[in-house]
Amino acid sequence: MDYVKAFIVGGLICVIGQILLDNTKLTPAHILVSFLTAGVVLGGLGLYTPIVEFGGAGATVPISGFGYALSQGAIEGAGTKGLLGAFTGGIEAAGGGIAAVILFGYVVALVFNPKTKD
Repeated sequence: MDYVKAFIVGGLICVIGQILLDNTKLTPAHILVSFLTAGVVLGGLGLYTPIVEFGGAGATVPISGFGYALSQGAIEGAGTKGLLGAFTGGIEAAGGGIAAVILFGYVVALVFNPKTKD
């Protein structure tokens, strides 16, 4: 049942993105930043936590989940280290994901010989 919940939540996030692409003049970059910002704001307000509890990976894997992780890290850092922790906590919380993206991106670039579009 967890897989179904993750599929539903992740699918709804994707549907929202596709609707925005189809019906607005927003570029994919604008939508990406909007989803990240929405994840931070909803996480800071405590509204994204129930979505994560229900949808699991369906809510944490998309870019809005990254924003949620940043906000939770900043809140936790502010609680333990004060104002400086509010700035560093998000990076500490999301550091593993950032490192994985850099590592896997590098490995894929080595394996597949990327080319620019003409």
